[in-house]
Amino acid sequence: MVELTILMPCLNEAETLATCIGKARGFLDSRGIVGEVLIADNGSTDGSQQIAESLGARVVPVPIRGYGAALNAGIHAAAGEFVIMGDADDSYDFSSLDDFVRELRAGRDLVMGNRFAGGILPGAMPKLHKYLGNPVLSAVGRLFFRSPIGDFHCGLRGFRRDAAVGLDLRTTGMEFASEMVVKATLYELDMAEVPIVLHPDGRSRPPHLRSWRDGWRHLRFLLIYSPRWLFLYPGVALTVVSAILAVALVFGPIQLGPIRLGVGAHFLTAIATMVGYQAVIFAVLSKVYGQLAGFRPDDKRFSRWLGRIKLENGLGVGVALAAVGIVAAIVSFVRWRDANWGNVQTGDSIRTVVPAALGIVLGMQTILASFFLSILGIPHTAAGSGSGSGETPTARPSLPPTRSTG
Repeated sequence: MVELTILMPCLNEAETLATCIGKARGFLDSRGIVGEVLIADNGSTDGSQQIAESLGARVVPVPIRGYGAALNAGIHAAAGEFVIMGDADDSYDFSSLDDFVRELRAGRDLVMGNRFAGGILPGAMPKLHKYLGNPVLSAVGRLFFRSPIGDFHCGLRGFRRDAAVGLDLRTTGMEFASEMVVKATLYELDMAEVPIVLHPDGRSRPPHLRSWRDGWRHLRFLLIYSPRWLFLYPGVALTVVSAILAVALVFGPIQLGPIRLGVGAHFLTAIATMVGYQAVIFAVLSKVYGQLAGFRPDDKRFSRWLGRIKLENGLGVGVALAAVGIVAAIVSFVRWRDANWGNVQTGDSIRTVVPAALGIVLGMQTILASFFLSILGIPHTAAGSGSGSGETPTARPSLPPTRSTG
């Protein structure tokens, strides 16, 4: 039985691949570990495949381009109970993996390397990544998901193969590194960090990583996987503040020191309230869809809360909000009639027209969102498992219960 697979993604790494494979093979032999070196080749054209095979490594061709695609294919192809992955550019020392093996044997599901705890040698990491990119993105990940991991993007990490497969990792680019940590956190896998030393890579060409493009992909992933921070918190704040101002302006202009809020501010606060309310609705819809599609684990507390909200409840709230708007519209119409269908004082007209529009729009948003939630809640089965087929939809590997995050 193979205990450990040392996995390296590869795209034209002929300069350093032999060194990395030699260190990995030497580690397995010197520690008496039954293992393999697996190269997930992403379409190399420099002879990397032949180099790997000549040194006894197993090569898995991966036609789909991307760091995440290569690693995901390698994880699924791995024969080991444990997998330790790392870049094939000689920036990680594959001869010093004892801490990873020790933690994995102790029962950890995911063991992350931490370059900031172990040391970053001169020239090993660009200053932009060292002082801005990695610290900021890791801090965002810890904030959004309450993750204990300090170095989200370390490429040297070990894990139980079945745990990684059970996470159903889907991204194909560099954001794969964030996805693994985020999902491991959401599923409450047993995680640990060990200090590692980052060395300058041994290639003469530039790295595949593109700072701004890949940094944005990491940030975009963190935002998309956290409807709470992307939609809910900003939406609630915007809705509450704007709605309070919009209601206050119904009774007349507001003087805030040297600033006077009048007709223009009334329009803007109403628009801001609509935008904020829509963001809150998006937070709910995004989380429901994410759970149904398997992007996120089931949040038991959220599901219980959602289960108590019926279509009729949402319709009732929507109709009530729309009714407030309709009443305000009627008041505005009566004032116009009383003015013999002529000009009405602008301030008086705005103070009724704005609440009318706001109430009607919020009411319709609520009604439409309620129907859409009901559509999402329609029971469904896996494709191809029609009624009476006798087939059972394929279940994902069992994972620990989840907490409410993101």
